[in-house]
Amino acid sequence: MVSEQAAQVLVASNRGPVSYTLRDDGALEARRGGGGLVSGLSAIGPDTDAVWVCAALGDGDHEAVRRTGGRLDPEDTGGQRVRMLGIAPDVYAGAYNGVANSTLWFVHHLLYQTPLEPSFGAEFRAQWGAYEAYNRAFAEALADEAADGASVLVQDYHLALVPGMLRALRPDLRIGHFSHTPWAPVDYFRLLPDDIARQLLRGILGADRAAFLTHRWADAFTACCTELLGGTGSTRIGVHGLGADADFLRERAHRPDVGERIVSLREEIGGTDRRTIVRVDRTELSKNIVRGLLAYRQLLTDHPEWRERVVHVAFAYPSRQDLSVYRDYTAEVQRVADAINLDFGTDGWLPVVLHVKDDFARSLAAYRLADVALVNPIRDGMNLVAKEIPVVSENGCVLVLSREAGAYEELGDDALVVNPYDISATATALHEALTMPHDERAERTKRLAAAATALPPSQWFLDQLEALRG
Repeated sequence: MVSEQAAQVLVASNRGPVSYTLRDDGALEARRGGGGLVSGLSAIGPDTDAVWVCAALGDGDHEAVRRTGGRLDPEDTGGQRVRMLGIAPDVYAGAYNGVANSTLWFVHHLLYQTPLEPSFGAEFRAQWGAYEAYNRAFAEALADEAADGASVLVQDYHLALVPGMLRALRPDLRIGHFSHTPWAPVDYFRLLPDDIARQLLRGILGADRAAFLTHRWADAFTACCTELLGGTGSTRIGVHGLGADADFLRERAHRPDVGERIVSLREEIGGTDRRTIVRVDRTELSKNIVRGLLAYRQLLTDHPEWRERVVHVAFAYPSRQDLSVYRDYTAEVQRVADAINLDFGTDGWLPVVLHVKDDFARSLAAYRLADVALVNPIRDGMNLVAKEIPVVSENGCVLVLSREAGAYEELGDDALVVNPYDISATATALHEALTMPHDERAERTKRLAAAATALPPSQWFLDQLEALRG
């Protein structure tokens, strides 16, 4: 049954634009998020009937669903229509942790230690059943909310089965799927059980259009479809490289709270004469933080002239700490940083300034102070940090960039490009970055900022919508 308030534009994603906290007095406190989808939905204008379908993530979200039936109060969402799905916690856990984050994420980022993992047995099959149920809940909600011929933009690897399921329920709809991650090469994708690999591909091919952040990921998807299914059928393939929001970043980076963080950071760095190598990441396995720290250690070993003259400002914000492998990785980041400080530090110099508590204002302060940005992921769909730092940097910033980041496709010409596994070469690149003449650094930063902001979030969303309707 189609909703009485059927929408012309729909977005589906695991996380929605608002989250709830249940206070001690029983009241619900709503907190709005940001990002490309929020900007995009705002860009289509208030006269367009639009709805966002998302999942309840925490206890506060589930309570909001219980009180509202899932159609949230527009006062909580900034005026956006949001339908939040109260999916059973055991189903959500199997779909989100068991399949999306512990399987699909690992496949697309090439993270498995293959002598030991993966191992697809009865437990995984049960989790796959939860993933199917989770995707089915989204498909049914979208079918319920969509007007005749509406445009539906389904987001990411959590919802890979939704396009095919929704197509079966509502063949009249225009359906797009966007992958925010890399896509695995054929041989690695085939680690998945054959039937599940094909089901994933057919799920996305239920869309009229499947889109990716770079041509490399789009080509990898097409190759998988060709190898396993014989082709992509009638589904069109597109590329939209999400850029940084320059106006927002520059305005936000000059608010008073960022100024306060700059003062604190300069105290930790130890004055204005020292150079800074900045990284800002989640402690996500693919971000390669440990090898980045080891490369910095190699720099201090090979070039002792940099001792007491440079500080590595490393923000590693905890991610997915409900998974033991992520907790172990976070602990290893801390251990390596502590070891560098113990081995090289002096009374007046702390070589690594490591922060593990998320603080966006502090991140922007580091962006402004950065002389060198280290972005060395093992593999990354895009990596917006690589795009944000050149936009905010005050004195010009050299970008040391992994060739395995999606951002390499757009920024590689003006970055110092590294193999993320090569610690010695990364250390050499850091030295080259620190010694680069100011004029060259400034020119590179200008070109990086222009490339990084070529497709801001609102235009990125509108381009997808136009391409789907076209």
